[in-house]
Parts: sequence; C-alpha cells; structure tokens
Amino acid sequence: MPFSSSRLDALLSEQKALAAHNALRVGNIKSPEGDDIYYLGMLHWLAQNLDGTRESLTKYLGGPSDDPGKAQTARSILSVVLSKQAKPDDAAKLLEDYRKHEPGKPTDVIRMTAEIAKAYQSGKEFAKMVPFAVDAYETAKMMVDDASYRVRGLDELLDAGMLVFEAYRDTHDTARAEAALDDMRAVAAKVNAAGFYYYAGDQKIKYLIETGRKPEAMKFYDDIDATINRDIKVVSIREDIRRRFKVRADQYRILGEKAPEFVGIDVWFPGKPELLSSLKGKVVLLDFWAIWCVPCIEAMPDLKEWHEMFAKDGFEIIGITRYYGDSEGLPANKKDELALIKAFREKHKMPYDIAAALDQRNQLAYGATRLPTAVILDRKGVVRFVESGTSPQRLAQIEAAIKKLLEEK
Repeated sequence: MPFSSSRLDALLSEQKALAAHNALRVGNIKSPEGDDIYYLGMLHWLAQNLDGTRESLTKYLGGPSDDPGKAQTARSILSVVLSKQAKPDDAAKLLEDYRKHEPGKPTDVIRMTAEIAKAYQSGKEFAKMVPFAVDAYETAKMMVDDASYRVRGLDELLDAGMLVFEAYRDTHDTARAEAALDDMRAVAAKVNAAGFYYYAGDQKIKYLIETGRKPEAMKFYDDIDATINRDIKVVSIREDIRRRFKVRADQYRILGEKAPEFVGIDVWFPGKPELLSSLKGKVVLLDFWAIWCVPCIEAMPDLKEWHEMFAKDGFEIIGITRYYGDSEGLPANKKDELALIKAFREKHKMPYDIAAALDQRNQLAYGATRLPTAVILDRKGVVRFVESGTSPQRLAQIEAAIKKLLEEK
C-alpha cells in the first residue's frame, strides 16, 4: 500500500483511540501494580492524556522496579509531560535523575532537553532556556553521524539548533545567535543537507535585517554563491541550495523597508480602496492569492480565524489577487473573471477586503510571484515578514509574527 499522509493520520487517530480504550480497561483493575502501572502510563501517553500519563508514571517510579529500562523510559516521558504542562523546573529535576541512572539514551536526552527549553521559552524565561537548548543541540550533533538516526536526527538537530538561536536572540546576545546559525550551516554542509543549509542561511539574513543590519544581510546574500561553492562539495546539492536562495531575492530586498503603495488596483470590495499609509498604527497582513491556487484555499480557515482573533487589537487583512484570464483557464474578460472572484469570496465567507489588480506589478514589488505569499507590515508600515507557501509550520510562523508585531507599540 503506498504511503499517504492521510492514511498515516487515520492510523495515528486509530492508535490514539485504541490506547485510550485500553487505558480505561487497565485502569479498571482493582489494584494495578508494577508493570501494570507502567503500561497504563504508556497507554495514556499514546492516547495523549497528559494527566493520566503523569499520574501513572509518577506512581510507577515511586514503587519498586526491577527493570532499569522501563524506569528510564518512565523518567524521560514524565519529564516531557511536565514540560508540556508548563512545569520545566520539575522536568529538569527528572532529567537530572535520568542522568544518574542507566541505561541512558541520547535520543531521550535530546527530547527532554528540547522540551524543557521550549517550556522556559513559553514562560519567557530565556536565560533558563539557554543551557537546555544548547544541551539538546550538542547531543543531536553527536548523533547525526549515526546512519540509523540520520533522517529523524536532522529534524531534531534543526529544531534544537533553532532553539539555541532563539534562546540567544531573546537574551539579546546577537553574537551567539549568529554563531548558532553559522554552526547550523556548517553541520548541514557536513551532512549534505540542502534544506537544512538553506534554512539556517535564510534565518541569518532575516535576523540581520530584523536587528537593523540590512547592508550586512544583503552583503551576505550577494556573496552566497561563493559561500555555497566553498561549503558544499556535491554539485547537485549546491544547485538546490542556490535555487532556494535565488527565489527569495526580492523578498529579502523588501524586508525592513517601507511598504510600497498598491498600483493598478481595478476593483476593491466590499469596502472602499485604502492607502497603506492610512493603515499606520495597525498590523496588516497582505495575502497574495488566486482562486485557482489550492494552497491559498487551504490557508483561508487560518486567515479567517486570525481576522476574528486579532481585529480588535488593530489587525487587518487585505487579500490581493489579479486577473489571470485564460492563462489559468479563467474567462478571458475582466468582467466575468471578477464575477468569479466575488462568488469565490462569498462561497468561502472571506470576512476581509479583497483587491483585484490589473497586472502583476504588486506581486513583483513585494516578491510575491509564488502563491500564496504572506506579507506582514508593522504598525509603522514597514515590511517585517515575507514568506511563500502553505504548511502547518508556515501558518504557525505567520501567526507568531502577527502576535509579535501586535505586541510592539
């Protein structure tokens, strides 16, 4: 049977339901003890019942156990649960206890330290976050040479590396934040991971711009070809990385700049046309989209949710499309295509204004030639975020950027 994400989601949902059912059965035993309590905790863990997991595994660790492996697994999972429940200090104590016992697994350590770091991050305790983020990253780096760990390991390594960067960024240690991104590129080059290498370089350019060093950021970008040639030995991987950076050129150039006014807008509905300069004081999301763009449609539930959640805080969305005509299988005349756009808006109950442009000039100005592209302006009308594409990770990035800019005054 061929793999598909929908089949995997269905299987995981079935696993969760089965685990919850069996946890209920085990929980009905009058006096569960020993391994029964351990497996009850594991069933709760699979069922994503954090309270049940914590209660069972705490009880298991409090009793006698002649299985060191189960005890270590219980400690590691319990530490993760405590982190997810915003108790990082307690989670850190369990990590310390885990390190005093055998057998120890680097994969457990990576997971525990990363989750503790995330918990401190959520609580805005960035100084406490730093050592756990560094620990997770350094442990993941030691594991990346293990071929059996490589696929999973690269994801964990990227996640841990970003935690290190974010920890130093949020403690305003710019030198160490940049060094973390540079180290991530060096590791990515060592293992020939194109996506990882590009991601770390992309983050560095954006960070330099965000911290008021646009000329340095563009110098880094202008030198990227030579840097890639020096760092990467495999030609096909070089070309992959080079292509990823190339499509971002216009987006890098507009980041940190005053948002250009729209040009060539033919119809604005249902409200009346607005100048971006009149929206200063608000955080504005420009959503570049088209009615034939499936990823654009997939992002619309989140757009509507953000409109409802944040409008009261000074947030506004403007959907920007243009006439595509028969090049995309649409009517060749503007009148009929506009009717389709209006019908589309009503069908999908889009609660924000839509601007239909005559041509591609706005897309070119904002580096939005790939759809969808989200551009976010801060309260001063400066472009602070530009990203193309739709995925759960990308939507989470957009929401985080909205929240961050709304907090700025």
